[in-house]
Amino acid sequence: MAVNNEKLHKMKALVEKLREASRAYYAQDKEIMSNYEYDKLYDELQALEQETGMVLTGSPTVSVGYEAVDELPKEAHESPMLSLDKTKEREALRDWLEDKEGLLSWKLDGLTIVLTYQNGELTKAVTRGNGEVGEVITNNAKVFKNIPLRIRYQGELILRGEAVITYQDFEEINSHIEDADAKYKNPRNLCSGSVRQLNNQITAERNVRFYAFSLVKADGIGFENSREKQFDFLQEQGFDVVQYQRVDAGNIVDAVADYETRIQTYDVPSDGLVLIYDDIEYGRSLGRTAKFPRDSIAFKWADEIRETTLKEIEWSASRTGLINPVAIFEPVELEGTTVSRASVHNISILKGLKLGIGDRITVYKANMIIPQIAENLTCSDSLEIPDTCPVCGGKTELRAVNEVQSLYCTNPDCDAKKIKSFTLFVSRDAMNIDGLSEATLEKFIGKGFLHQYQDLFHLDRYRSEIVEMEGFGERSYKKLTDGIEKARDVELPKLIYSLGIANIGLANAKVICKYYKYDIDAMRHATVEELGEIDGIGEVIAKAFVDYFTDEKNNIVFDNLLKEVHIIREEIDEASQTLDGKTFVVTGSLNHFGTRNELKDLIEKKGGKVAGSVSAKTVCLINNDAASNSSKNKKAKELNVPILTEEQFMKEYLEMEP
Repeated sequence: MAVNNEKLHKMKALVEKLREASRAYYAQDKEIMSNYEYDKLYDELQALEQETGMVLTGSPTVSVGYEAVDELPKEAHESPMLSLDKTKEREALRDWLEDKEGLLSWKLDGLTIVLTYQNGELTKAVTRGNGEVGEVITNNAKVFKNIPLRIRYQGELILRGEAVITYQDFEEINSHIEDADAKYKNPRNLCSGSVRQLNNQITAERNVRFYAFSLVKADGIGFENSREKQFDFLQEQGFDVVQYQRVDAGNIVDAVADYETRIQTYDVPSDGLVLIYDDIEYGRSLGRTAKFPRDSIAFKWADEIRETTLKEIEWSASRTGLINPVAIFEPVELEGTTVSRASVHNISILKGLKLGIGDRITVYKANMIIPQIAENLTCSDSLEIPDTCPVCGGKTELRAVNEVQSLYCTNPDCDAKKIKSFTLFVSRDAMNIDGLSEATLEKFIGKGFLHQYQDLFHLDRYRSEIVEMEGFGERSYKKLTDGIEKARDVELPKLIYSLGIANIGLANAKVICKYYKYDIDAMRHATVEELGEIDGIGEVIAKAFVDYFTDEKNNIVFDNLLKEVHIIREEIDEASQTLDGKTFVVTGSLNHFGTRNELKDLIEKKGGKVAGSVSAKTVCLINNDAASNSSKNKKAKELNVPILTEEQFMKEYLEMEP
């Protein structure tokens, strides 16, 4: 009995740990454990379930995906979207296929989407969500790079596929982000955030692509009982179909080897392969388990693991004070390249690995690309976390955010913070000053030219020294000073963003500036409660903003900066502010505006505010489906808030004829 209790306790711990990792990965787009560790724990839990004959509520072996977030409308799928059973053994694929033929395709690493077309028009797009309920992202899907908005087939067509961002587009997007801390971590996270945006202009800018991998419904079309014929049909309608090969037991192993070679240069993120029977009726006859369909199986790359020795931990400081640990180890060959370093991400992961210099560790490439530590074979746990910053020597401290521990430098004058802060300050979305790379800023800071932001506007004091510096001359100096003078004219949101306030991006800065009608003094004396009233500004952002302007040193820096710049502000016609003081909520699809954001911008230009949820302050809820049982409709009815169609709102509040 004691053994069973011990196993039950272990199963509960594994379920909670895996669910926490899934919530972080799918709902919050962050990674708290590696794929390798997740798979290992998942397999351990599955083995315990088979051994004990028990499956706990909430086990990831019977529940899949993430919970749909509140900001997007939710919708139940007509049939559950199951995950796939998986193997890492090539021979297991051959045994599974037996004497049948199948289609072997990439298992793409993005976000699964269900598309519905009626009368040849794209009418609905829904994310996988938790497999039962997804998020409606129709407007966003309409701006994917390669989705046909109209097709020849006029019946109801339902298909599934993967939304992805290629490595090339991922690198291009990151290349325009000056601040290293703000760069996106991987294409999958960037894609997830892009697909689930409330503003589809952002989605359009991210170059999201869609690859079909399954036809769900197309009445009246004969496919000769063949999945491949379904793929042919989808291609004829204008869809990009996931790349596949027709296989049988005789060539399946060679086909897997071919994919393994091609993934090294394949531009679309993939974390394995999918094998499905070509014979549709045979596959359907096999039925399904509680979690898996029996007509298909996933192949996960068997990670190439190498043993090596940990030589040191390199501590890399950033502008926020965050100090990231990077493992340096004896070079090893992995997936055809030599690797000698891997990010350890944070202190929680570092402690979990029980690292020590000289430990024997195993390393691999996640998805055959990103170097990671798999296991620590020695587990000496002798590594000392530095109590001083590697850059400035200032005191460090451990801080826990969402139960994840990280190391920070507490010295506000740390050179690493200065370099990264100035890099953000001059970046394109901030002050937009050309000719000041991070390397140049590092030289200027090292020579004592720059202490506060205002010093950038007085580099003429060091003209003779700058023109003599390597890589500089009269022409470069003039280009630099011209760029600095041009930057003196700046919009207030860009100036606020340039300050590097934690969690305040350009979009948040714009929202705050509009709320306070560009009144700098009012913004500086904002309270957390006031900022919390602004749609999209949560408690964390509000507190960061208030804390910044509560600090006397920050106010001095800002005052000195204001003396150097001229704030450009769009003139507002007071007569046009017909919605001043009124708060609206917009939900559902629109007929007269391309996106909700277009309507939101128009309301804000007229002085109104668009909130994310219905409250007693809401003037009306704009929803073309007044009869729906959505949470916003229910709340509006409870509070006696009018529900108006788009046309009714346009006539009553915008004085526009639809």
